[in-house]
Amino acid sequence: MRKHNGYPIYDEGTGGTSVHWSGWSYRWLPSDFEVRTKIVEKYGEERIPKDMPIQDWGVTYDDMEPYYDKWEKTAGISGEVNPLGPPRANDYPNPPMKESPPIKLFKEATANLGYHPFRMPAATISQQYVNPDGETINACVFCAFCSMYGCDFAAKADPIVTVLKTAQKTGNFEIRNNAHVKRILHDGKKATSVLYVDPLTLEEFEQPADLVVSAAFFSGNNRLMMLSGIGEQYNSETGKGVIGKNFTSHYTGTGGNSATAFFEDKKLNTFAGAGALGCVIDDFNGDHIDNTATDFLLGFNISIFQDGAAAISNNRVPQGTPYWGKEFKEKSIHYAHRYLNIGGMQGTLPRTHNYLDLDPTYKDIYGDPLLRITAKFTDQERNMARAIAEKCAEIAEEMGADIVNTPPVSDDVEMTSSSVNTHAAGGVIMGTDPEISAVNTYSQVWDMENVFVVGGSSFPHFGNSNPTETIGAFAYRATEGMINYLKGDGGLLVEPKSSKATVL
Repeated sequence: MRKHNGYPIYDEGTGGTSVHWSGWSYRWLPSDFEVRTKIVEKYGEERIPKDMPIQDWGVTYDDMEPYYDKWEKTAGISGEVNPLGPPRANDYPNPPMKESPPIKLFKEATANLGYHPFRMPAATISQQYVNPDGETINACVFCAFCSMYGCDFAAKADPIVTVLKTAQKTGNFEIRNNAHVKRILHDGKKATSVLYVDPLTLEEFEQPADLVVSAAFFSGNNRLMMLSGIGEQYNSETGKGVIGKNFTSHYTGTGGNSATAFFEDKKLNTFAGAGALGCVIDDFNGDHIDNTATDFLLGFNISIFQDGAAAISNNRVPQGTPYWGKEFKEKSIHYAHRYLNIGGMQGTLPRTHNYLDLDPTYKDIYGDPLLRITAKFTDQERNMARAIAEKCAEIAEEMGADIVNTPPVSDDVEMTSSSVNTHAAGGVIMGTDPEISAVNTYSQVWDMENVFVVGGSSFPHFGNSNPTETIGAFAYRATEGMINYLKGDGGLLVEPKSSKATVL
């Protein structure tokens, strides 16, 4: 899923949305996978609001580290190891990208403030690289068409350049484009086939299957499970059910979350760039922030990135400038390449009132209900947005900005459709207890052993960083589980446990 002009875009072509991604490639922290346990250990169970169903994932960072390592080598990630990050078996396979003047400014300013900057780990590659599967990814030429576009130079690690090319070489892989999956068909215990339609001819086909994988990020996975009648739909009033539960996103629209730094005498040539050309600090992420005195849980990272400022969509002027007229034109031209945006990305915790279900009114062209998102902001999101803006402004001032603007945060701001960021998750969440999760730690559906659901839908909450690398790591773990399942005598790969969880 991508966003364009504030609205999500769902990509169903070969390679999916990962063809259009910017390439930010972070590992999540150990505390993310044991989020409930860590919060209770540090702050006590009473710190968790009653309508915040936080739960551990059932795996640890140590469990996931080998899969992270494998994914980074497949994608050829270029980066600098996070000085505050978790242990890792290997450095990134490629060095970080070039250090542009804006990145140098941010790096020096954050170091001066006592923070720990590191270069953004990027799937836009710093040098030509051959991955372990023998696929070549070219060196980035900084054309600035990474975000929202496919890379026609094969310098961004997307599925077409990497895993799909490898799969095609096996002779055991077939891509069927123009195939819209409508249902996973099953006998109540196991999936038997997949029903799909050709959107050009409207002809339906049934494909028998011994094993079915739904890998449609978050929205497609949720909708397919609901339309197929797999798992119990979550009920926000009773707290029962699992499908659609724990919707989260890196929400936008609260205000705050960033600062814009305007410079009178520095021309920064931000028209050039790459999707993941940036620098980051993790000093307020996860366990690195002390929530004892904060009015929110979890934390955030702060970064600057130079992905190429397009002519119209990046037209920033200082607050108070008229929206039209002579002054607007003059300042638009003057600040065209004299401003930088410092932004934060916040961890997001679930609430009982944030969920997914099938819309009772709106349908697609085949007559099936669309997916509906029900969600609203709380003080958790608004308070964190204010904290992010404050830190971003501090950094902008240290960078020498002449004017620093931060978006105001309103206490009564409402969530809209544009508030759902490209990074959205939940609904088919992972865990060890079937009462409160839909899939086990190998992404295998508790209620249907030969169905695996892979994507952001499995996240019980949203960490502070971009999701792609974590999704990739879980894809490798899920694949390992599928192989073991097919080799064995069937059954669940992980024995279910009861957490004796209470609901509402």
